[in-house]
Amino acid sequence: MTMDQMQTPLYDALQQMAERDPMSFHVPGHKNGNIFPGRGRVFFDAVLPLDMTELTGLDDLHAPKDVIGHAQKLAAAFFGADETFFLVGGSTAGNLAMIMAVCQPGDTIIVQRNSHKSIINGLELSGARPVFAAPEWDEAKDRYTAPSIHTIQQALRQHPDAKAIALTYPDYFGGTFELKEMIDLAHAYHIPVLVDEAHGVHFSLGRAFPASALDLGADGVVQSAHKMAPALTMGSYLHIRSQRLATNRISHYLQMLQSSSPSYPIMATLDLARFYLASLTNRDVTTITDSAAQMKAILEDSWAWSILESDDPLKITIQTKAGITGNVLARALEQEAIYPELSNHNHVLMVHGLTPFTGMVHLKNAITRIGTQLKFTENNAIINMDDLFSEKLTELHLDYQEMHERCSRPISFQQSAGYTAAEPVIPYPPGIPLILKGERIRDRHLQLVEQLRRQGVSFQHRDVAGTINVFQ
Repeated sequence: MTMDQMQTPLYDALQQMAERDPMSFHVPGHKNGNIFPGRGRVFFDAVLPLDMTELTGLDDLHAPKDVIGHAQKLAAAFFGADETFFLVGGSTAGNLAMIMAVCQPGDTIIVQRNSHKSIINGLELSGARPVFAAPEWDEAKDRYTAPSIHTIQQALRQHPDAKAIALTYPDYFGGTFELKEMIDLAHAYHIPVLVDEAHGVHFSLGRAFPASALDLGADGVVQSAHKMAPALTMGSYLHIRSQRLATNRISHYLQMLQSSSPSYPIMATLDLARFYLASLTNRDVTTITDSAAQMKAILEDSWAWSILESDDPLKITIQTKAGITGNVLARALEQEAIYPELSNHNHVLMVHGLTPFTGMVHLKNAITRIGTQLKFTENNAIINMDDLFSEKLTELHLDYQEMHERCSRPISFQQSAGYTAAEPVIPYPPGIPLILKGERIRDRHLQLVEQLRRQGVSFQHRDVAGTINVFQ
């Protein structure tokens, strides 16, 4: 049955409730915005009346039968899913739920090694036994991309009993790979494929973009609506299109992992984000991609960096050269009130939105000024990371059950080579662990962390007095 994608049932219900000017004898405590600090009203007054709870007519995310259920069905129809769940805890909640739904303690799962930390956390929560498939090194892009089809074939031959394969598509920089071939291969083994498509919610818009993971046959797909579509931060979708996944198990874990008081403003923007995507015409998409190409042309005009090719035309990756780090370039851009999505030792990622960019003149002038400024910047040593994942398939040194049973202690990070890490070391962004919990720490790890720190890369690691917790 065709569904009218111009509907926004959840948002409409919230708006109608707010227009009634109801008297609140329920949570939340701001009482429809009547109780709120004066200094915040200029920004929050408009949204507070929509911040409701599970009142009559507003449905319940954990048992949706009315407007939330209708909004989720509209999303499923638009994205091509059998069923879509709204996520108010980001793609993290969806990744955790998918993995916990397919894996019991001790079950084998094949996982892309350069996955987001939420995938890794799902492994620990489920007690699964991960087999990590190493990504390939792309010399031209100077970074790791995705595992090859040959690596996935090897993993399946060695572990035909795996409960699932977990992959990331696209990567943070908009890069894609032969996902359909991997899905078809996994399905030949009757194994479901779970895809973290956090950065690909707009792939549903058609030929201007790569095919979505759902269209390529993935069984479970998580998308961060807030990354590329106009949804509030933490608003995401979890799509299921498969007989290989038990939808009731996923629903069960989502009820455990998500708040029992989900944010109605976030859910309303998920309804509106789907509507926005559905409203874009082919002409709109062409105008947007033309704008991105114009922005790319402006950014290309510099001696200090080059622009890398991307499968996603809205992701523009600057690769620095002449010993200039991505972090130095990002700080220079921020001085011009231009804030990129990500920077690391050699890249800066600029994300063009789903609307034409209107600041071309400012951007062009800023790039000229930055280029002049960087001529006087001290050069930094080039960091080579192409030997980080030297083995195609790896497993943790300790399984999660062993880790739960062992004690840990802090030692000097520089003295930790040979020990097993009791906590991960994660450069952020993009949130991909450099050292996994349960992984043997190598000298190469220590060298890379020190080099990255010197160049200003931030880590999500407590780093108390230069220590790391290791298992005894």
